[in-house]
Amino acid sequence: MTRKIAFGLIWLGFIVYAFLLSPPQQPGTFELIKNLSIGQWQGINPLIITLFYLMGIWPSIYSAVVFIDGRGQKIPAWLFAIPSFAVGAFALLPYLAFREPNQKFVGKKDTLLKLLDSRVTGFVLTVASVILVIYGLTAGDWGNFVQQWQTSRFIHVMSLDFCLLCVLFPTLVGDDMARRGWKNPQLLWLTVLIPLFGSLIYLSVRPPLPEASAHTLPAEEPVAN
Repeated sequence: MTRKIAFGLIWLGFIVYAFLLSPPQQPGTFELIKNLSIGQWQGINPLIITLFYLMGIWPSIYSAVVFIDGRGQKIPAWLFAIPSFAVGAFALLPYLAFREPNQKFVGKKDTLLKLLDSRVTGFVLTVASVILVIYGLTAGDWGNFVQQWQTSRFIHVMSLDFCLLCVLFPTLVGDDMARRGWKNPQLLWLTVLIPLFGSLIYLSVRPPLPEASAHTLPAEEPVAN
């Protein structure tokens, strides 16, 4: 119950801060979002481009755990994971608050779960993130970014959303390891201490999720003649 209350308070606090205490919405915000989305990047600080697209990487990282975790939950994970691609932690925090500890996986992996469970997915997300971060750090203007962070609600809240997603992901890793029968406290700490890339390394090296094999399923009752 304490965990649920904590996540609920974080969610409510983030909403209150984002809409009441963060910098004001700037004219042209929706135009900026549209241009970022369709790749019209002329005149946009590369650091903002990097941050925007990393906010698409993060929901993919969470999906690689949440859709599996959701198999044992009363609430469907997709209700929260899909909206997170648009609103980040605003959508994922309620899931973290409502979910129950889940250290087992029952049944077979469908095509989506096989894709999300694959180390290849973790590797692809890692490569994309490395390219984005290098681009932002080498071409970005930090002075301009700080100025926009101080004056633009969109940039300000998106930055805090990114940091919050970094902090929250390790809360799912313990159960994900348990479902795989894998004990690796060093890697768990890696997700805590290294923002973004610790989580990507975890997805790239975690062992495959075991499925219920035929001999573990209940035997069928013989049919009476």
